[in-house]
Amino acid sequence: MIVSVVALTITGILSFNYADQILTERASEQLIGESTVRGETLRLLFESRVEQNNILANDPMIQILVSEMNQITDEEFKEVKDNNRRDFLIQVQAFQELIGFSIGFEDVKIVGANGNVFFSLVGVKNENFSDNPMFQRGLTESYIDFEPSTGGKKMIVVSPIYAEDSKFGDEPIGVIISRMRTAAIDNILINRSGLGETGEVYIVNEKFEMLSESRFIEDAVFQIKVDTLGVQKCFIEGEEHLGLYDDYRGIPIYGSSYCAKDLGIVLLAEIDEAEVAKPIGVLEDRIMLTGIVITIGMGGVAFVISKSLSRPLNKLKNAANKIASGNFDVRTNIKTRDEIGELSNAFDSMAQKLQDSLIEIKEKEDVIKQQEEILLKFSQHAQNDCVGVIDMKDSTKISAELSEEEFSKMYEIFLNFMAKIIREHNGEVVKSIGDALMFRFSDIKPHDSVAMKNVVECCLSMLDNHENLKQELAAKNLPELNYKISATYGSVKVAESATSNIADIFGPTVNRCFKINSLCPKNSLVVGINLYESLKDMPEYAFTELCIIEMKQKYGYEIFEVRRKPENTSN
Repeated sequence: MIVSVVALTITGILSFNYADQILTERASEQLIGESTVRGETLRLLFESRVEQNNILANDPMIQILVSEMNQITDEEFKEVKDNNRRDFLIQVQAFQELIGFSIGFEDVKIVGANGNVFFSLVGVKNENFSDNPMFQRGLTESYIDFEPSTGGKKMIVVSPIYAEDSKFGDEPIGVIISRMRTAAIDNILINRSGLGETGEVYIVNEKFEMLSESRFIEDAVFQIKVDTLGVQKCFIEGEEHLGLYDDYRGIPIYGSSYCAKDLGIVLLAEIDEAEVAKPIGVLEDRIMLTGIVITIGMGGVAFVISKSLSRPLNKLKNAANKIASGNFDVRTNIKTRDEIGELSNAFDSMAQKLQDSLIEIKEKEDVIKQQEEILLKFSQHAQNDCVGVIDMKDSTKISAELSEEEFSKMYEIFLNFMAKIIREHNGEVVKSIGDALMFRFSDIKPHDSVAMKNVVECCLSMLDNHENLKQELAAKNLPELNYKISATYGSVKVAESATSNIADIFGPTVNRCFKINSLCPKNSLVVGINLYESLKDMPEYAFTELCIIEMKQKYGYEIFEVRRKPENTSN
């Protein structure tokens, strides 16, 4: 009797501890996964917004217009500002078409070095930003900030503008201040799948202000102070934190932080401690109740017929010891039609319930892993690709002269024509962005001369077929199209979707390809330094370095125009 009671007690204690350990570990792993994946996604989104704003700031026409307006007198300012508004608007609209309207622009302000507002997408007032903190900081660096607005917040992206011929160390000639919607950020944070009934993910700024909606408090943006352990660890010590602490409501929670101090935010993923502990309590009650019932039954049977039942009791004792050691598959299978048989059935029922409980824990563990894998499916690997972009030249001007139906037809012919050439060279069309087409040649080794040559031949074939494209457009009474082609080589991150076999790519290599495309001459091909290093020894090609001083100084890489040598020009 005493041995059986001790065995059941040990079994219960071990089960309690095991269940508590497993569920706590799974909750911690889930929170780390949520905070890391969503934090990295936010970082990529923030960096892409800054890069996109920098592209606009480096637009040659905007640089020229800002330089000119910085030189005019106060008497001439209003007239010149009104005259130049259309030119600014064309460049901003062209930029939006290039990157896509999903970026969520609401306003773009172009401010001169003296603080005068030269252009605003929503209309220019007689404003001066010389004392504005965003403007002052924007003269020194590109950054992202947030500001309150009706119903929430807006993202502010600020970038300095440098003169077209500026050198390293030169002062900026102005600042671009872009105001954007935050739907993309909110979608990352408000998705609470896998966070149970009390879990939430939110971000906090350096002023300890909540920047996203709370699951529990309405209108929390900029109104709730979050001075918790996870926030303090990030902004004071520059560290991330995982563990148990009180949240902004004073409720004990399990939390994991993603510290992005360089971006001015910390992301927190949290679940109430009570929700994490609830399954443990249910399991403990079941084990406790089952143990009590079996102990009482065994005590009664042992008291009445202890001597005659020593053998089946020993069998029960051994089975209990096996369960205590973690073997929940054991069964006594005593078939007698007396109290020992009933006790055996009760014992086997207890073992089955314990086993079922552990299976339930395992199933919950699998669900947590599946949810983590769904989030971690995004960008699971990086590889070296050749990335290309072909972009229409002067598409804004052409579209203004054609009907919507005509321009759509011209756009369709252009993209399909180029996509066919890409596929003929075993390339992969990634996506169309505005009037540009992005393509890639995946997983190429840097010394694979055959693969590298195929990439260049694909791009040059697009140029060689300019006349064929012209004839195809003319057959539809459409005007001639010119275009620019750029190609880069390097590491890209691949984003895969569980519902689609089309992979998207992103990263510095892709951004660089778009940047150098804007500097490509009409009907020409330019390549970045990495691709040039793999092609430069091929005798059939001629290379001309484009002297873009700012590109070298600011981004640290060169651009080369590629053409076939005359003796290698195909007929």
